[in-house]
Order: sequence, then C-alpha cells, then structure tokens
Amino acid sequence: MRLPIAFSPFPVTIIVVLVYAALFISLLYTHLVVPPSPSRVSKYPAVDRDVAWRDLQELSNGFHHFNTHRNDEIHNWLLHRIESILRKNNVEFDANGAATSTTRSSAPVVVFNDRTSNVSVSIDTSSTYFESTNIIVYIRGANDENEDWWRANKPYKGQGGVLVNAHYDSVSTGFGATDDGAGVVTVLQLIAHFTSEGNRPKRGVVALLNNGEEDFLNGAYAFAKHPLSQFPRSFLNLEGAGSGGRATLFRSTDAEVTKAYQESPYPFGTVISADGFKRRFVRSGTDYQIFTSILGLRGLDVAFMEPRSNYHTVRDNTKHSSPDSLWHMLSSSLATMQALTSDDSFAFDKTERGTEAAGSEGVWFDLYGRTFAVLKLDTLFGISVALLVAGPLSLIALHVILSRIGKWYPFSRTQPLGYEDADETLPGLPLDGFRGFFRPIVTMIISTAVVVALGFLLAKVNPYIVYGHEYTVWTMMLTAFTATSWFCLRAADSTRPTALQRFYTLFWMYIISYILLVGVTILERNFDIAGTYFVVIYSAAIFLALLIAYCEFFFLPSKNSYAQFIAENGDPAAGRADSIASSRAIPPRSQHHSRSRERPATGNDTENATETTSLLRDDHGTTSFAGYGGARGSRRPSGQASSTLVPTATQNDDNPYNSALGTFYPKEQPWSGRLPSYLWILQFLILCPIPVILTGQISLLLTSALHQTPADGNPVLPVYLFFAGLTFFLLTPLLPFLHRLHPHLPTLLLLISVLSVLFNLLSFPFSESSRLKTYFVQYLDLDTGTNHVSLTGVPRYIRDIASSVPSAADQDLECHGLEVTRYTGLHTCRWPGLPPRSVPNSLLGLPDSAPPSLGYKDWLSFNVTRDPGHNVARFELRGRNTRACRILFDRPISNFSVEGGEQDDRRFTPVGEKGSNQLRLWSRDWERGWNVSVEWKNGDRAEEARGMDGKVVCLWSDANQVDAIPALQELWRFMPVWSTAVKGDDGLVEGSKRFSI
Repeated sequence: MRLPIAFSPFPVTIIVVLVYAALFISLLYTHLVVPPSPSRVSKYPAVDRDVAWRDLQELSNGFHHFNTHRNDEIHNWLLHRIESILRKNNVEFDANGAATSTTRSSAPVVVFNDRTSNVSVSIDTSSTYFESTNIIVYIRGANDENEDWWRANKPYKGQGGVLVNAHYDSVSTGFGATDDGAGVVTVLQLIAHFTSEGNRPKRGVVALLNNGEEDFLNGAYAFAKHPLSQFPRSFLNLEGAGSGGRATLFRSTDAEVTKAYQESPYPFGTVISADGFKRRFVRSGTDYQIFTSILGLRGLDVAFMEPRSNYHTVRDNTKHSSPDSLWHMLSSSLATMQALTSDDSFAFDKTERGTEAAGSEGVWFDLYGRTFAVLKLDTLFGISVALLVAGPLSLIALHVILSRIGKWYPFSRTQPLGYEDADETLPGLPLDGFRGFFRPIVTMIISTAVVVALGFLLAKVNPYIVYGHEYTVWTMMLTAFTATSWFCLRAADSTRPTALQRFYTLFWMYIISYILLVGVTILERNFDIAGTYFVVIYSAAIFLALLIAYCEFFFLPSKNSYAQFIAENGDPAAGRADSIASSRAIPPRSQHHSRSRERPATGNDTENATETTSLLRDDHGTTSFAGYGGARGSRRPSGQASSTLVPTATQNDDNPYNSALGTFYPKEQPWSGRLPSYLWILQFLILCPIPVILTGQISLLLTSALHQTPADGNPVLPVYLFFAGLTFFLLTPLLPFLHRLHPHLPTLLLLISVLSVLFNLLSFPFSESSRLKTYFVQYLDLDTGTNHVSLTGVPRYIRDIASSVPSAADQDLECHGLEVTRYTGLHTCRWPGLPPRSVPNSLLGLPDSAPPSLGYKDWLSFNVTRDPGHNVARFELRGRNTRACRILFDRPISNFSVEGGEQDDRRFTPVGEKGSNQLRLWSRDWERGWNVSVEWKNGDRAEEARGMDGKVVCLWSDANQVDAIPALQELWRFMPVWSTAVKGDDGLVEGSKRFSI
C-alpha cells in the first residue's frame, strides 16, 4: 500500500512547496506589515494614540536642528505639553525653571528646564564644548526617597529608578518624524501614563528629552553633568533611523534587562544587531553609548530602522510613517517601562563599592514579532558544548550498534554470501553502500559557488541594484541555488541512484555544521558574540535529523540475512540493464550447489552462464525479474517481465521479495525496501521550519540594515556575500529531499533565476521610492566672499546629479575622491553656488535688496591674542544668527577652557592624548559668542616661531526659510527624482575666516 506521504516526488513536492511558501510569505508579512494599532487600550487609559499622532505632526512640521530657531519653538512647546499633561492628570508638580511653577517640597513630579549644565569632551582629535537645553521630568516612585536631594547637590543613595530618553532635535535636512519625533511623543505618553491615577511607579522615572543628539550626542553628554543623572539604574533609549516600519530592539546591555522588553505585545529584534555595534560593523551611534559608558547604566536601545533611504531626509515626516508604527514603539515602551519600574529586585542597583552590578551577556530574538526569547550567553555556550560532545558520541554509539547487528549499510561495498558452502571464488554480494557519498558536498560547493559568483557579477556590473531592488536580488540568489542544487543531485541520481542520498546529504551537512559550531563556540566564549544562536539551532536540527537517519537502518535486514536471502532467491536487481548490481549478479543458492558439485546440465541448464545471464528464469529460460520504476512501492515489468517467476507487488503481494525485502524505490538498492517511507517528513519538519524562520528573520533584518548603506560609502560586495551566505543557511535544509522534487518546479525556478539575473544586471538601481542620498555642504570664505557647493555621493552617479542643477550645468565640475572625509569611498563634486542668505540683511543693517555678499564680513567676528612667552591664546568670537561655531587648528592643541564652562569632571577629558585639531562650540543662546583659551605644546623651533594658524568657522543650519540657503533649495528642486540631498556636515553653510598668531 502506497503511503500518501511516502518519499516520492508528488508528496515531497507538495509538502516542500507548501512549507517553504508558508514560511517565506509569513516572514515577509511580519517584516513588512506593522501590527494595527488601537486608538485606546483599556490597560493604559491615560495613553492616547491619536493625541500622540497629532503631537508628532506638530513636532515634525519643520526642520528643528539644534542650530535653528524652530528648535527653540519646539523646546517651549514641549514644556507647555508636559505642563498640560500634568494638569490634566491633576498632579502637583514643581516646574523647576519652567514658565510657571507650582512649588511644593518633595512634589511627586519635578520638571527641569536645564539651562545650566555644560560639558567639555573630546572624541578622537576633536573637542566639543556644549551648553544644555535639555528637558527632564522626574516622576517620583513609591520606593524613592521623599526629599529633593538634588537641591543640596547630595549623592543619591536610594534604590534608583529608570531613565527613558529621546532627543527632540532633528537633522537640518530632515523633519524628524521618526528620528526622533516618535520617541519624543512616546515619552510624553509615558509621562501621561505614570502620572495618571493608580499608575504611580514603584521605581521613579526620569523622562529625558535631550537636545543636540544629532551632532555628536551632545545632549546625552550634557545630561551626565546634571545631578539627576545619578538617579537611574536602568534605561530605555528611543531612536529612529528610517521612516516607519517596526521599532526594533537594536541592542541591550545584558540578559536581565532584556527580559523587560519580553513583555512587549509585538517584540521585534535580534541580538545580531547588537553584535554589529559591539564589533563596530555599525558606525552610527546613539545616546545608548553615553548612558552605558559614562553613566554605567544597563538598558535597551529601541529604534526604527527602515527604509534607510528616508533617514535624515525630507521624507522623514508623518506622510511616510504611520500611526501603526508609532503605536508599535509606544506599546513596547509602555510594557518595557512597566516591567523596569515594577522590578523589586536589586539586580540593577549599585554594589557596595558604588558601581552598577554587571549583568549577564544575553541572547535574544523574536519569533514572528509575537514571542521573544531571552537567555544568557553562558546558556548558549553550554548548549554548543553539549552538541559538540554529545552529538558525535551518540552517532558513534549508533554506528557501533548497527555494525554489530550487521545493519550498517553506508560505506559497505559488498557482503560475503550468507551460506556455509559458498564458493569463495565468487564475488561478494554488491551492496553499493558507498554510492553517492560525495555528491552532496559537491552539490553544495557548486551551488554556493554559483550564488557567490552572481554576487561578484552584480558588484562588478550593476553594484547598486541592491539599493532599490533588494528582493529581486534575493529572488536571484534563492532560485539559482535551488535550481543548481536540483540539477546536480538529479543528474547524479539518474545515472547512479542510491537509497542513501538523503543520509549522505545529512551526513555532510552535519560535518559542515559541526565545523561551524566549533567556530561559533569559540566566538561565544572568547568574544562574547551572541548572534551565532541560529547556527547552534541549525546544528541541533541537523543532528536530530541525522539521528533519525541512523535509526532508520534498524528497520533493515542484517546484511548477512540479506545476502542469505539473495543466495536462496536470487538478486532482484538482476536483469536491470541500468543496475550496477546486475553486472555482478549472484546466482541463487541452488545454482551455486549445482556448479560446485559439477552437476551435468540438462535442457536449458546446458547454457553457458555469462555475467548478463539472468539469475531467475521463467518457464522458457529467459530473463524473468521484473524491472521497476515510478514511485516507491511498485515494481514495473520491463522487457519480457509479463511472465515472471518473481511477480511484482501488484501481481502478488505475497511474493518472497516483497515480504522479505519490501518495495524499494525504482533503481535503488534492493536492500533499502524496508527503509521507512514516512520518516522523511519528520526529518523535514525538524530541519526546515525553526532554522528557516530564524535565518529568514535575520536575513530580512540584515537586508533592511545593509542594502542601502553603499550610499554612505560602504563597499557593496559584502552585502552580496551576506546574501549568498544566508542563502546557504536558508536552503540547505531542503537538500536531503531536493532530488525527489518534480522536475517542473526546478525548471520554473531556473527560468525565474535567469530572468532575475537579467533584471538585476540591466535595471537602474534607484527610484523615487528608493532615492540615492547625496551629502550637501556650502563653504563660504567670509574674507573674499567666494563660495562653493560641495556635493558628495556615489562616484558613478554624483556627476550626473550635480550636472542637473542649473547653477552647475555650465560649470567645469571638479569631481574626485577626498583623502580625508567621513564618507570613504564616495566622490565629491564642487562648483560655485548661489550665494547663501543665512544671516538676514536686517540683522546687519543692510537693505533687503542688497546682495548678501556685502554683509559676509560681518557674519563672523573674532579677536585672538597670545600670552607673551606662553603657548596660550585667547579667542573672542561671535557669529550672527547662529549658536554653533568651530575653531580649526593647523597643529593640535593640548587643552582648552571656555569662560563660564565647567571642567572639573574626571569622566570627561576636554582634549585627548593626541591633542585636538578642532574645537566645536555650541551655545544655548543666539549670538552670545564664546571666550575661549587654548594651549598647545612646544614643538620644534620653526613651529615655535610661527605660533598657531588656523580658521574660525561658524555654521548655519536653518533651511526653514526658502531663501536662506538657495543652493540647497535649487538642488532639491532640480536634482533627479531618484536622488536627494542631506546634510553633509555639522552645518549646511560653513563660513570661515583665517587667523595666525
């Protein structure tokens, strides 16, 4: 009886297609579709998604970079919103420094409008002085000290609380709906929740809305100088690097704090992204790194991450986001903060030495955005070691048992005849147990080489196709690997069929996974790499599937019994022209006896036997064994098989071959007839769903994170190699079963692969929905009045983009790579641009109709003097209509100080060991200016004689007025629809004057 799930083409094709289709479709749906959001949730009555969405629309209605006037408007609007929320909840609060104040000692809520903190810090060879305009809301917890300890500048010694942070500044070329408006309005809703009746937290909450994140994380640095920064023990940082989608858990400090995120209704993320930050594969930074490195807190970094082509652009607005995306961040933040503030343990509190207790390295990942797994890295390491040890021992033990009972068919070429008086001169019974051993590894090598070669081909011919057509690249990789593997395996199977192909494929997969497992175990122990969890699970699945394959041999007759049966009944493979066994046929025992006794032949027995003579004869003395073909479970007659002494299963189910050997798959070894025809489905379900789900989620996450990074100057080939490597993990679970697929399916996949290759090679990589980013800066020499626009981008396209702008169309464009630039691998085009008007003529006392160049010299004023006999200089500088300037030095300075600044914090080093070549200055007030003292070390006599040279630069970043930066507006208006321009440096316009002391 044929089983409906037998290991034959029809069931295999149907089940494989349905399972893989269901997995891929569900994975894509989870990745691309954001869960729907309710307007209100009964669990959080004070939280209102619609109000949050309207707040986001107000917040993102204009550029609000730190160096824009709208940034001040947003600052005041946020203070007003916080007050209105607290008043609506009937909460007494101390508006410390706000416009209005309801003062009360030890108020349950305190609002800080921080205009006193400032920080001096160095990063590499650059120094920064920054003045805070952060907004901080402290919600007193039930377990907190009931006093305003920060007023006396006393250190906090209580249990500690939870920090939630978002930055309210945007970049100068983005509206900041996702980066980081969604985070800001989420913080406002968290304030509404924790100040509502019945929702007072056990641990206090510090809600930080910091200003200045976009430029070197200045706002977080400034918060570290505020007294309230010593109160939190854990944190949740909210960020954005796209314009919608799901909010992803980027990284966390440890397993314990990550368990708080486990409470999210729609958790999303994998520890692989954290490994990318840890190994510096991800170059961008968030406030997370300040909270961990400077404040020593333990916490989480949650951010939007796609599409990256909208990141920092004018498309970072509410039109390209959605209320569902906002709710995804808001709901996960509510659940996470609820868990962190309700924690009664001392897991996050300071130790007796005053430092934060260290957590355990964590492993975490979601499953379909609904379930979240968290475990310690030590646990994963233990599982890896167990698999490395127990796996081989288990397989060796099974091998020994099978060998002792004579059922170990793999690698067995022949078996001696199973009766005592057998002629020793006769060859052993061929088992063909070694057949097909090398074909799986050869297939894997060829198929992997094909997809790697396609990756190299795209990187050479059309390298940026992945930027806008990532899923066609995936289609090409997946179909090419599958079609190549099928044709290799099917070609081998058609010429040398073997019942051991599934076993040998699993055997080779286990060897490869074991080697990988050794590597990932080393990474787990020595480098704290946790993103290898999918390899561990992949290895475990292969081990279990191979274990089942070993156990299948217990169903077979022993090799000795098989040989005995063949000796008595003849070889059922005899007479098959395509059977290797038939060429080495073993006669039945009766014939052997007759020959060994030299019995005279009579009738047909007088015929001289040859290697092709049949072992079983019909009544006429002709070949009598019926051939077989088609599906397992039937033998088809061939030649003159219609009158056989050994009937087929359909002719006689009681024939000795069926009852003793079972029905073997056509053209495969006869001894395989008793192999279970249904256990393959169990192997498939072990190998496929869980490993493919985990690898698929990683593939989609890495695709979103990487496919548009070449616009930042990153090499494109590693992206294709990532795709090729992940294709291997996605499709190798299919290989043990692939040779049974119906030919029509691989043929279709081959056609799709060819078409996708042609599409990827010939199509234009960018589109209006996936616009190529370029980086804009306009440099202005305030001494001469000359200016030039600098546009940086991908070398192959940047000249065409620049040439599309009217002011550059007739110019002899200079386009070349820069030796020193933050955008390695990109080229920069320069041309004289439209004159900027960042400082209105009215501020300079000029008529509105006057050319802006008349006032350039007054945009920036400075005075510099040197102390006689000392390497000390004092700068007095002031920029008009700006609060950001820089001083660039031709030789590094060793120290600096700003009048009114504080430099008594050992956590911050104003100047690094190699000195600083530039000093960035950020003021909270407009046109106030700075008084700066700098020092430098003695050099050689020539340097000592010439003193110090350099430039004073002021920055203008306000593009809210259309006529302020005409060159940028012209670029946005005329550049191709498949491209866009974003800020290329701290300022959109940088005006400079040289100095020499």
